Amino acid sequence: MKFVREAFEFVDNLERLSNVDAVMDATQRALGRFGFEHFSFSGVPRDSTRMPDVVLAHRIPPELFKLYVERRYADVDPVMRMLRRTTDPFKWLDVPYDREQERRGAEVMALVADFGLSQGFFVPTRSPSGTFGNVWMAGPAPELTARSTPALHFMALYAFDRVYRLVGPKPDRRAPITAREREVLAWTAAGKSAWEIGEILGIAKRTVDEHAQTAVRKLGAANKIQAVVFAIRDGLIDL
Repeated sequence: MKFVREAFEFVDNLERLSNVDAVMDATQRALGRFGFEHFSFSGVPRDSTRMPDVVLAHRIPPELFKLYVERRYADVDPVMRMLRRTTDPFKWLDVPYDREQERRGAEVMALVADFGLSQGFFVPTRSPSGTFGNVWMAGPAPELTARSTPALHFMALYAFDRVYRLVGPKPDRRAPITAREREVLAWTAAGKSAWEIGEILGIAKRTVDEHAQTAVRKLGAANKIQAVVFAIRDGLIDL
């Protein structure tokens, strides 16, 4: 409950902020409580030449960012490949790559480790326009547990969306979700499983899953957690 409370307080605070610097400061304070010192909000570039343009905002060491761009590491970074393959959060140390076959990829991983940022956590996301992006956070000894990780996932998605709304293009209008879909997302936000939601609403788990997936599609989200983020942001469900 502590992590859930912190996550919702964080979201509520972000909505009161009107510029990127204020959002970045609030995010730094919030992530710092979990042991993360650096973070970034970025797109996933098609090639390394676009890397500077897809970074919405960041708080990572300037020298690391400079070397990453100059050496065109986005073309060979194993993390970029992983981000294109999954919508699930993952740890930096869990990213698969072949040290022998991917020499430049290993170079990237070594560079990040040299800066003391190997304890990283990535949250893939989608912007309101449908483009893929991610939130990266790192620190020397972050708190990544079964309880803290869902809260970090939720907070990262909301912070990315808040920054995107401040600096990116305006999203297209979305189709409204039904009352039942709102109920499913509201109970999801409360931490209930699909089975538990079915018991609460008196419907089958399969029906709950169908409502959730329909809401995900209507809201242009990548998964249920991001659908909850968009629904809260758009005032479709309450905190």
